[in-house]
Order: sequence, then C-alpha cells, then structure tokens
Amino acid sequence: MTDAAHVPVQRRSLIDTLEIDTRLLGMIGAFIVLCIGFHLITDGRFLTPRNIFNLTIQTVSVAIMATGMVFVIVTRHIDLSVGALLATCSAIMAMTQTVFLPQVMGIGLNTGMNAPLAIAVGLVAGTAIGAFHGWLVGYLTIPAFIVTLGGLLVWRNVAWYLTSGQTIGPLDSTFMLFGGANGTIGETASWVVGVLAVIAALYAQWMARRGKMSHGFVVKPLWAEAAMAAVIAGAILGFVATLNAYAVPAARLRRIFEMRGEVMPEGYTEGYGLPISVLVLLAVAIVMTLVARRTRLGRYIFATGGNPEAAELSGINTRLLTVKVFAIMGALCALSAVVASARAANHANDIGTLDELRVIAAAVIGGTALSGGIGTIYGAILGALIMQSLQSGMAMVGVDAPFQNIVVGSVLVLAVFIDIVYRKRTGAN
Repeated sequence: MTDAAHVPVQRRSLIDTLEIDTRLLGMIGAFIVLCIGFHLITDGRFLTPRNIFNLTIQTVSVAIMATGMVFVIVTRHIDLSVGALLATCSAIMAMTQTVFLPQVMGIGLNTGMNAPLAIAVGLVAGTAIGAFHGWLVGYLTIPAFIVTLGGLLVWRNVAWYLTSGQTIGPLDSTFMLFGGANGTIGETASWVVGVLAVIAALYAQWMARRGKMSHGFVVKPLWAEAAMAAVIAGAILGFVATLNAYAVPAARLRRIFEMRGEVMPEGYTEGYGLPISVLVLLAVAIVMTLVARRTRLGRYIFATGGNPEAAELSGINTRLLTVKVFAIMGALCALSAVVASARAANHANDIGTLDELRVIAAAVIGGTALSGGIGTIYGAILGALIMQSLQSGMAMVGVDAPFQNIVVGSVLVLAVFIDIVYRKRTGAN
C-alpha cells in the first residue's frame, strides 16, 4: 500500500484555480483581439463610446433570439424561421398600432395604451406561431428543419401581405423607446443600474461559494474569488462608464430643453447612458439562465438533448417539451421584433432578413453543440456580440457586403471545427 504522505500533490494551474471555462476564455480572448485589431485598422474609431453604443444596440435583437435558439439546438432541433417570424410579428404590431387600435378601438398613437397593447398582441402572435411549429415537430414528427424552412417562406410573405408590401410608420413614441438611442435611461440611472448589477453578481458569486461549501465541494481560494469579483465589477462599471461617455448631441439637448420650456445652460452636456433595449436583453438573459439552471423545464430540456430516448423512458413528455421550446422561441422573436422595428422607427419588408443565420451562428459560436445537450445563454450572447463586431468592423473598414458574408460564413465553419476539436480533447459530449 502506498503511503499517502508520498503521493505527489498535483499542482493546479491558474486557470484551474480560478475555475475559468477555457472555451469561454478563448472566446473572450478572440473578441478582445478582434476589437483591438479593428480599432487599429480604423485609426481609433472602433472602440469609441459612440461605436460601442451603436454596436450594443445593433446586437440586442439577434442576441435575444440567440438565447431561445440555445434551447432549440440543445433539444437537437433547428429553427430557420426566426427572421421571417420576427418580420411577421413586426408587421402585426405595426398594423395594430397604426390601423387596428386607432380605427377600430379609437386608441390613437402616443396615447399611452397603444404601445403596450400592440406589444401584447405581437407577443401572443409570436408565442402562438412558435407553439404551432413545436406541435408540428413534436406531435406530427415532421423534422424541425422542414417545418421551419417552410415557416421561413410562409411567414416572410405573410408579413408582406399584412402590410401590402408597404413600410409602416411612424410608430408610437412609447414603442420607439425600445429602439436604442430613442430610449435611454441617462447617466445617473445607468450608474444605479451598474452598481445594482455589481451587487447582484457578487451576491450570486458568494451564494455559489456558500452552496459548494455546504455540500463539501472544493472551493476557490479567497484571493481567486476576489480576483474574479474585481474582474466582474470592472467589466460592468467599465461598460456603464463607456456608454455614459457617449454625449447626446447639443442640438437634441436644446430641443429637449425647449420642449420643457427651459433654456439649455451654456456648456451643458449629458450622456446617453444605458439603452432600454440593453436592459431588456439583460432581463431576458437572467430569466433564460434561471430557466436553464434552476427550473424543471431547464433540466428536462438539457436531459432531452443529451439523450432523447432515455428522457422519454424516464417520464419526460418530450412532445410537449418541444412545443414549449418553440413557443419560447416564438415569444423571443416577437420581443426582438419590438427592438428591431423600434430601432428603425418603422416596419419595413426587409426587417429580419438573414437573421436566422445570424442567430444560429451566434448560438453555435457561443458553444451550443449541434449534437444537442450542451449550450449556455451567456455564450450565445457573446457569440452574437462577436458576430456583430465582425460585421460592424468590416463595414467601417469598407469591406464589400458580399465579402462580409464570405467572412462570416467562414468564421461559422471555423467555430464549429474548433468546437469539435475542443470537445474531443476535453472528452465532452
């Protein structure tokens, strides 16, 4: 018998000590390199507060749908209709605001109830269409690829018929608050949100450590916990500071003061702060993460994706689960339609075009395995941010649109290849 005193103690690397996901670390590293590279190529224009603000609001719509696509792909399905479904929900909400509510119910634009009712109608429509897709896949056993490919063609043209091919606008002013620069919370409120986010993140970190200790698991050293806390707090507050640094144009400020019947003080400046659409994405990310990690539905989703046969034998109603997953995807498409149409200040026929490819790419680049059973919400959001940064950077450099698509497609294939190699080396499924 070997004496325990002579058993060599295996040293843990810094990454192991900090318990950092190496794949996530690689994604963050690639994102940082990408941003620095574009910043240098564009003579310092890429990492400015203005461009980061624009990049953030451009990412929101795809990122919201990417969180739902994680659940769809984890359950070994695919949804090719999300861009078309976004367009249909956008058309429904635009027509509800400008035609149905004013003409049928006497609720005109900018009356307070117009936007909430229109958003509610859009969410119900998106959820119902998504559930219908799930029913076709789960109960009629039609492959999701076929159902959603048909949905891509159907819903894109339903949107066209709903609006007779016309651009619908202007939209309700309250509705347009979800469109980025049209709706921000200002510097002070942004700092409050940032501080609350830091407190929530540190509390979650502390609770996770406490939970591990209560079950007898090994925990990180206190210095490692402090280092991770400092990184998280720095990232959150740095992001808030960057958006606050983007100043509202003086002409717009003067109009705001004039609407109040006031005179703008000489030299007065004000930052935009956090867009409401970013807060919506944050709320979606928190809710979807809690669903994935803390609810029975989330456990069923990942169990079904890991082994559908075993999940069904264990009593999970995989057919109803499929309906629920696609219904969630439909609801998130409707929510993304709010953000996308509000940012454009109208509904246009080309809204959501090719979003299905961007959403799937974001989820896959973010680490969601096409074989099912593996995926994270934060990974999908980071994947969406990487995709948007890549496209935005190429646009700033002056790269032609066709070549941009070539690069994005190549990056998607490369990301899947790297994921396959990573999972083989780490022994992940």
